[in-house]
Amino acid sequence: MSATTAMPARAETAIAEVVRADDDPRLRAAYAELRRRAFVEEQGLFAGTDEDAWDAHPATRVLCAVDAAGEVLGGVRLHPATDDASLGWWRGSRLVCAGPLGAARGAVGAALVRRACEEAVDAGALRFDAHVQDRHRRFFARLGWDDVRAVQVAGAEHRLMRWPVGRIAALAEATKAPLGALWNGLLGTPPEWRGDDGVPVPGCSVVAATDAILPSMVADDPEWAGWCGMLVTAHDLAAMGAAPVGALDALAAPDADHAARVARGLAAGADALRLPLLGGHTQLGVGAALSVTGLGRAARPVPAGGGSAGDALRVTADLAGGWRPGYGRTQWDSSTGRSREELALMLDAVRVAQPKAAKDVSMAGIAGTVGMLAEASGCGAELDVAAVPRPAGAGAADWLTCFPGFAMVTADRPGAPPLPAGPATGAECGRLTADRGVRLRWPDGDVTTALEGPVTGLGATGGTTR
Repeated sequence: MSATTAMPARAETAIAEVVRADDDPRLRAAYAELRRRAFVEEQGLFAGTDEDAWDAHPATRVLCAVDAAGEVLGGVRLHPATDDASLGWWRGSRLVCAGPLGAARGAVGAALVRRACEEAVDAGALRFDAHVQDRHRRFFARLGWDDVRAVQVAGAEHRLMRWPVGRIAALAEATKAPLGALWNGLLGTPPEWRGDDGVPVPGCSVVAATDAILPSMVADDPEWAGWCGMLVTAHDLAAMGAAPVGALDALAAPDADHAARVARGLAAGADALRLPLLGGHTQLGVGAALSVTGLGRAARPVPAGGGSAGDALRVTADLAGGWRPGYGRTQWDSSTGRSREELALMLDAVRVAQPKAAKDVSMAGIAGTVGMLAEASGCGAELDVAAVPRPAGAGAADWLTCFPGFAMVTADRPGAPPLPAGPATGAECGRLTADRGVRLRWPDGDVTTALEGPVTGLGATGGTTR
């Protein structure tokens, strides 16, 4: 991926910036010339030209380091590793810098590599690889890259090196990691239900669940906030196999007009999801806030922690709809386009199928929710990225970290029947493992780490058996 050239030593000039050169013919031509001199003339890795199909691929990004006069000091490209640009597997290649070895050339190379990592994450990478010439592996290691194994490229020794993409871990850290420290020792929840979406009320068949909506959403998008309050509460009950009974809301708003807009969303959700509002509390003249508590009935509640190592993981999701306006790449809206009957089929699927473990997907995304189900089960998890049901309009990185509308993660014996979830799409796409954390399996068989260990710190539930 990296090379030395005999170009005139301009690299001692300070780098002005690293820029995208995709649509700049002058910069791309200068970058191509640097590549030709390095990889064809000097190193003899290629005969005639080092260009390949990735140079013309529409998803490829080209970066150039330029000095204050606009002269190209080096460049690099990044592109999908397979024909499926939405899979989240990207590769950096053809890194080249002008000038002799030394601190100046190293500074150019480091700036290009760092910017390439940023661009890869922006492009939706969950895995970012490079085939690095063996003599440059220490340089990449100093920049934080992992040395994976030896590979042969164009007949020369290279190292497969990998940038550790932390998108999934960062989401889990922001949304779920503090829970164990906050609540361990304080919750009266029976151990087999700790970490679940709801809890069976002792002495009866009632299941209770509560959820809150981000105050910023309640303030800025009140109707959608009301709808989502009912939606996530209905999902919490559904994940435990509970039939809906009703809900209570606690609403705060700056004035009655704002409260009425939230109430319209609540009413629409209550009707569509068959979860009637039974009562609640309203406070005006304060900042916007909303929480909803749901009540359901379940003769045999389904735990999140009922899985065991070797169980198959299944994701069942509604792939209709699209990104909610104003929430691109973070919230997928399928539910507002569904009929009451379609929604009922999806929400009743866990109760009918009775898998060993189930958890609905919300703030931590699909990957984080897989991690929480695995943690509650005293396990780790391996998720096959390409096998996760995914809408055509969503990249894997966004889909695995967004709020996906209706999506359920379940664990059961391999080959167990799918959830009878009506219009939703389900597939076995991983397994629970004996170790901890969450790993992602890729089409080439490589496995990368998404989460090193437990998501919440609430621990295993204590082995609910079903």
